[in-house]
Amino acid sequence: MSDLETRFNEAVDYIQGGRGDQSPSNAQKLEFYALYKQATEGDVTGKRPGMMDFVGRAKFDARQQLRGMSREDAMQRYIDRLAEFRN
Repeated sequence: MSDLETRFNEAVDYIQGGRGDQSPSNAQKLEFYALYKQATEGDVTGKRPGMMDFVGRAKFDARQQLRGMSREDAMQRYIDRLAEFRN
């Protein structure tokens, strides 16, 4: 496992573990989600959820914005966003 993957996994554990005094806003959670999915699964696939599926649609749209971003770039951006969030 590379150093980037190790730091990424530590950042994911931090966010998913709910550590720290503050919790991310919904917008920040959505960004972390999209970056995580891009880093672990790649580009979003399938159809955009219907207009009544608000959460699914927001997640799809957040992932769609990252289309084409490399796995490594998504990992690094996730780590960078966590550093900004913690400050």
